[in-house]
Amino acid sequence: MMFPLHSMTMAKKLSSLTHWLREYRVFSRYKTQWFLAALFLLLAAAATLAVPLAFRDLVDTGLTSEAVDLKFINLLLLAVALALMTASRFYVMSWLGERVVADIRRRVFENVLRQSPAYFETLQTGEVLSRMTSDTTLVQTLVGSSISIALRSLVMLLGGMTMMLVTSAWLAGVMIILLLVIVLPLWALGRRVRKMSRASQDKVADTSAMAGEVLNAITTVQAFVREPYEQKRFDSAVEQAFAEAKKRITMRSILTASAIVMAFGVIVFVLWMGARQVTQGVISLGELTQFVLYAVLIAGSIGALSETWGDLQRAAGAMERLVELMQARPALIDDSNKNSESIDRLITGISAPDSFMGNEFAEALKFKDVTFSYPSRPDFLTMNHLSFSVSSGARYALVGPSGAGKSTLFAMLLRFYQPAAGQIEVFGRDITQWPVSTLRNLIGIVPQEPVIFAASAMENIRYGRLDATDQEVIAAAQTAHAHGFITALPQGYDSFLGERGVRLSGGQKQRISIARAILKNPPLLLLDEATSALDAESEREVQLALESVLPGRTSLTIAHRLATVLQADRIIVLEDGTVVEQGTHAELIGQSGLYARLAKLQFA
Repeated sequence: MMFPLHSMTMAKKLSSLTHWLREYRVFSRYKTQWFLAALFLLLAAAATLAVPLAFRDLVDTGLTSEAVDLKFINLLLLAVALALMTASRFYVMSWLGERVVADIRRRVFENVLRQSPAYFETLQTGEVLSRMTSDTTLVQTLVGSSISIALRSLVMLLGGMTMMLVTSAWLAGVMIILLLVIVLPLWALGRRVRKMSRASQDKVADTSAMAGEVLNAITTVQAFVREPYEQKRFDSAVEQAFAEAKKRITMRSILTASAIVMAFGVIVFVLWMGARQVTQGVISLGELTQFVLYAVLIAGSIGALSETWGDLQRAAGAMERLVELMQARPALIDDSNKNSESIDRLITGISAPDSFMGNEFAEALKFKDVTFSYPSRPDFLTMNHLSFSVSSGARYALVGPSGAGKSTLFAMLLRFYQPAAGQIEVFGRDITQWPVSTLRNLIGIVPQEPVIFAASAMENIRYGRLDATDQEVIAAAQTAHAHGFITALPQGYDSFLGERGVRLSGGQKQRISIARAILKNPPLLLLDEATSALDAESEREVQLALESVLPGRTSLTIAHRLATVLQADRIIVLEDGTVVEQGTHAELIGQSGLYARLAKLQFA
């Protein structure tokens, strides 16, 4: 049963690889370069195969002949031609290797960038990075070097055998039959190398994923003094990767040694027979010299093929992993032409958000009996028949204990996840009828944990609207009360903020995030406890900033500190993924329900 299953798995992998090669048009896209590479390869092979003929001519002519000088000149010219053709082939194949790998990296990143957050619940970002670096390096070696060497060796093998048949059909026939006998054991060893190569690459990806996770949480690791623990975990992962690599290189070494010993054994045996024929006068010394040189070329070609076979196995395993990333279908496909005629008018609001801030839509948001479970927890309902609506231009707040579904609600609005049942409407239209990019352009979000890129303060804020001028960026920073600490940085707005904003405090990061959302100027603003990381003075400043931004704009605020939502037009209380209370602060206090209990705990 194992062989049919393995065959089906291999067929599936080869089918996906073939489909990608056809879809991406690897060969037709760079057909000129492939043609030149093939031309130079054939010319170099022809020059190499002509060398034994030149030596035969030299030997049969005799070193004391008057024509020997011309024979040596011909041999030198042949060497020059061989050098030029080989160098040209190397350049074109190396160019193809770098070009194809650059295209693969772009395709992988482009497709991964389109995946929903659910995709990364099961695939670590460190593994993706490993595939984009180490795996693509293996593919580059394959395209830029191994394929060239393999094709050259194959041409030399076939050409050498043909010339050997011309020189002595009987000796060449014996050699070909014996060489065919040794192919089967080498093929079996090659299959084992391929399996080990895939396992080895998986282990390397595991180490990269672990290192990325630890480095991203370095402050937590150091705060708990867990450096020795993490070092031990990483050492274990590295040793496991080394153990797999050791198995692979051991098997590959056995494969190489077996190929060389078997091939040279056959060649030595056949040459012994040829020497006997020379003594019997069947062939001349020049013909035997020519036959010997072709035998050497064939032996070298077989040795090179056995070496490159291991590279081909490793690269095939790496390519399978890359194809998985390139062919992963996003949970959402952004159809920019979808319903284009009916929403052209709405799309204009992206550049003029004020058109969404009037009374054109009575309700900006509406959840109708929405049910949802995370893919990693399918048996737990994060949203349980959730229903509520948000009036246009109003300030709503979401309150409830941790795990009530508040952050999930934001993720649903941004279509990071799809509801299992129910309907969500945004500005009077079903959320699925909006092109994803258009929908997200209408929404601005200030997350609880702000994301700061390894760039300047100016570029971090401009991420909200890439075509914004410097003056608009500075105005947004002033509104978010971030202008003061930014100008105090060494290079002001051009100051590099470090990876994940390590040069800023938590409150400063939050104000950069708020400035980014203000610059985007969306008609719908989502605030996930936007002032949670601020001190009392900074919180007051940001609250004043939001007071100048929020009027007339629909906003939805997640609040753990109830003092931040006292002025909300309406407060929605969530528990276990459903709405349990709605109303103003005063109304909810009077109901003596969950909100009243939370308020009593906080305000007491």
